[in-house]
Amino acid sequence: MTEGSVDSAETNTVGPPTADIEDAFRDIGIPPRPAILQQLAGEMRKPDPDFNHMAQLISRDVSLSAGLIKTVNSPYFGLKQKVRTVREALMMQGLTSATRTIAGLALRQVFPPGPHLERFWDAADHTAQLSGWLVHALGVKYGIQNEDAYTYALFRDCGIPILLRRFPDYKQTLAIANTTTDVAFTDAEEARLPTNHAIVGSMMTQSWWLPEMTSSAVRHHHDAKTISLDLPMLSNPSKRLIALAQLAEFMFQQASGLNQTAEWSKLGASCLDLLGLEEQDLPPLQLRAAAFLDSVETL
Repeated sequence: MTEGSVDSAETNTVGPPTADIEDAFRDIGIPPRPAILQQLAGEMRKPDPDFNHMAQLISRDVSLSAGLIKTVNSPYFGLKQKVRTVREALMMQGLTSATRTIAGLALRQVFPPGPHLERFWDAADHTAQLSGWLVHALGVKYGIQNEDAYTYALFRDCGIPILLRRFPDYKQTLAIANTTTDVAFTDAEEARLPTNHAIVGSMMTQSWWLPEMTSSAVRHHHDAKTISLDLPMLSNPSKRLIALAQLAEFMFQQASGLNQTAEWSKLGASCLDLLGLEEQDLPPLQLRAAAFLDSVETL
């Protein structure tokens, strides 16, 4: 390796999709994997990955390079000295984690901008940063790093903008699902659609070669039974990713005064249990989270 090292975070990714699956991705409107991710993956497969070459690849896209530097300099990384270049960001974050950060930054680029998505991306950005912060604030271990929680939270609801493009009335479906208290969010979607955003989002994470831990968490993040029980389709790290992002979303909604979804009432107890928290732990944690949110900028 030229300099530094590939970080020790989980590196297992979902293998390349088959041709049939690729056809399904196109049919539902899942954006293809960005070329930069394939280029970075190719470099990382080499016995001696070249940091300089990877930095050059990323630097060709001004938005991605600026976003990577901004992310690494964000408060939840807690760096004493800010990085100034893409190469410094790669050295500080590690290749695996940096590649996942690039995937998160590329996520927003593949969807056309629109006023109806601005609030969605703002909430996703804040939830992701707060999820990463919670890993340190709660001392979460079990193989989870703050970058894992950050990336998962960004991709957790990526199926929503896909379905907004695919189905003209999905906005109404979303409004119903957000306020439904007696059935799962995804069940409310499937009452009106042939699929749901968790399935579509999981397909996208597979297409983009994100870790199995992330893809499984996206697939099951509204499934209260799977989250709470010891079932084989969801690992404990995946469950904790779900719990971190759900708690982060709840605290962001509390701090920002945004409309509360019904998800915390359905999933909150299981999430607290997974994170070793009690209800009485939430008020002081909420104060710390609000202070953190005041200190961050979204991308």
